[in-house]
Amino acid sequence: MDALKIVTVTEKDLNALKDICVQTFSETYRHLNTEANFNKYIQTNFNKEKLLNEINDENSLIYFIKEKDNNIGYLKLNINEAQSENFGNNAMEIERVYTLKEHFGKNAGKRMIEFTIEKGKELKKEFVWLGVWENNARAIAFYEKHGFTKFDTHVFNLGNDEQVDHLYKLEITK
Repeated sequence: MDALKIVTVTEKDLNALKDICVQTFSETYRHLNTEANFNKYIQTNFNKEKLLNEINDENSLIYFIKEKDNNIGYLKLNINEAQSENFGNNAMEIERVYTLKEHFGKNAGKRMIEFTIEKGKELKKEFVWLGVWENNARAIAFYEKHGFTKFDTHVFNLGNDEQVDHLYKLEITK
């Protein structure tokens, strides 16, 4: 039996969501950015008001991945106008997919990608897309391993630092 399960985040999960957002983003990017830019990003994107708005946005779908009763990661999908780039109603964006560092290599990321594909098919989307920082070689290798292909780039603002994200997509319906 799969010990990993994916559950929908609700308003009652706001504090837990904030905690895992900050922890996973910190583990991944804090050491690669200035403290000022990093803190500005965290304060802007992971404050309770913004996260509550995301939870309540019908076009944003947020999930925890759990091992037993513990949140070990989370996933945020965007459809329609919630997408950070306008790829239309046939697309679904993976805005965030993060696993706690101590759970790397335990298939949480793979399970979240599988779940995303299932959800995309359920919602009748043609493709799933995401942005990944050009310097995040580990994530790029992960997405390519799972069939995503690069198709464009865009700017990602981390605080006052304009960074380049590679845009990857995966066709899920023909």
